[in-house]
Amino acid sequence: MASSMEKPLDHRYRGEHPIRTLVYLFRADRHRLAGAVLVFTVKHSPVWLLPLVTASIIDTVVQHGPLADLWTSTGVIMFILLVNYPLHLLYVRLLYGSVRRMGTTLRSALCTRMQQLSIGYHARVSAGVLQAKVVRDVETVEQMVQQTAETGLGALTVLTGGLVVIAVRTPEFLPVFLVVVPAASLLVARLRARLRSHNEHFRHEVETLSSRVTEMTRLIPVTRAHGLEGKALSRMDGTLGRLLTSGLRLDLVNGRFASLSWVVLNVVGVLVLAGAALISYHGVWGVTAGDVVMLSAFLTTLTTSTTTLAGLAPVITKGLESVRSVGEVLQAPELEENEGKTELTALRGAVAFEGVGHVYESDGRPAVGDFTLTVEPGETIALVGASGAGKSTVLNLLIGFLRPTSGRLLLDGTDMTTLDLRTYRRFVSVVPQESVLFDGTVRENVAYGMDDADEESVRGALRHANALEFVDRLPRGLDTLVGEHGARLSGGQRQRLAIARALIRDPRVLILDEATSALDTRSEALVQQALARLLRGRTTFVVAHRLSTVRGADRIVVMGEGRVLETGTHEELMAGGGAYTALHGGQVA
Repeated sequence: MASSMEKPLDHRYRGEHPIRTLVYLFRADRHRLAGAVLVFTVKHSPVWLLPLVTASIIDTVVQHGPLADLWTSTGVIMFILLVNYPLHLLYVRLLYGSVRRMGTTLRSALCTRMQQLSIGYHARVSAGVLQAKVVRDVETVEQMVQQTAETGLGALTVLTGGLVVIAVRTPEFLPVFLVVVPAASLLVARLRARLRSHNEHFRHEVETLSSRVTEMTRLIPVTRAHGLEGKALSRMDGTLGRLLTSGLRLDLVNGRFASLSWVVLNVVGVLVLAGAALISYHGVWGVTAGDVVMLSAFLTTLTTSTTTLAGLAPVITKGLESVRSVGEVLQAPELEENEGKTELTALRGAVAFEGVGHVYESDGRPAVGDFTLTVEPGETIALVGASGAGKSTVLNLLIGFLRPTSGRLLLDGTDMTTLDLRTYRRFVSVVPQESVLFDGTVRENVAYGMDDADEESVRGALRHANALEFVDRLPRGLDTLVGEHGARLSGGQRQRLAIARALIRDPRVLILDEATSALDTRSEALVQQALARLLRGRTTFVVAHRLSTVRGADRIVVMGEGRVLETGTHEELMAGGGAYTALHGGQVA
């Protein structure tokens, strides 16, 4: 479902105008939308037909016309009013269903695109920003379409229907309405603009208060420890005072706006009513008493509709900006290209870096330069060095998150750039410094992505990871929920689950990135035992700050400023008295 939803946007969105994008998004529901407009026009018709029917009834009464005309007019309006209920339900089903489907399609396209974008993109763009695009921006687009359709269609049908009725029934008054209605609407809109600036100021004060409350609660331990409660409350009182002043000012402006709008519309209405009454009284243009009432009613209705249309501008602007915001992800060019490349069906685990270099685009600095290393299948390589030496960049190159900007990286003798990395990663497992767990059961976390894993496989992986002993003590064993990010487990327990997840996949290439650096001594000992089992027969790359954890590696590669400084076993490097010896001496000291 996700991939079928994603393809149209993925291939068609190229930064065109947001309106065009919206039209494209709704293309599958265009017939439903057309039906929704038609249904809405019929169900909303009483708003502009009522003044006409009222005029007909009044004329029947005043001119003592046939009672049949009275019953006909009443029957027509009653019928239209009664069918409003089923028509409204049909309208909601047609319009809101289309909007919900569009939102789902858009969210699916975003999620699919995020899975395709490079790790470099995700490192640069925060998860919070992407989450806001999927949740808030799409919701804003949905609200824009719903509000514009509901309010905008209502105002447009009333405006169009009212002007058509006036043009047919009293054409002499049409020019008056074409001048008076926009003028009255403009005056009301100007008053509303002043109100908007006060609303924004009040919202800013509320946001400031929210920030102050967050800050105050965070500082309570410090405030209490230094006896600064009075100072904190004094600062909060200043913020509350400004919010009070701004709120009172907003209430006053709201009162003025409501009163002035009411006065303006009714003064204009009375003037039009008086003018129409005089014309009717003197028998000019054949204006009847019913026409006078109709014109008076239409003035208020049409002015309100025009003002409503003008008021939709901020909603539409905000919605279109959200379409652009979503488009930034949908057209982001940093995709990991795998289509048409060689699929990997087996991997021995031989890795060769041939003069590999990588330069980050953000700052143009070479993170790795002329990195050359040949690794045999089943060999354990430890990467050590100071922060910024390039160790993590080498790991990211090996996983395929980054591509070499110079040199070649070979897997079993094949250039990595020619391979479908998705198939390569089936043979790779990564145990990071911070184990990544989701809010599910122990079983779901260990067997993540392996639907065919049975209970014995899961328990076996946990046993080899030294995790079974604590899992069996959990309230529901394998079916115990671990909490968001594994919050219900200790750091050592989370890390052992991460190792079990790696074990159950039986990888050919294993990457350990600071896997024990955040653990206490006992947890580290248990994790080290589990890692020793995990390493057997696998090509392993280990990054560790604690040199004590890499002594057993087949080779230790000492890095500095993105280059290989020296290579050898622990004993060889210690005997050499070079960079490794200096690092070791610094840690011992």
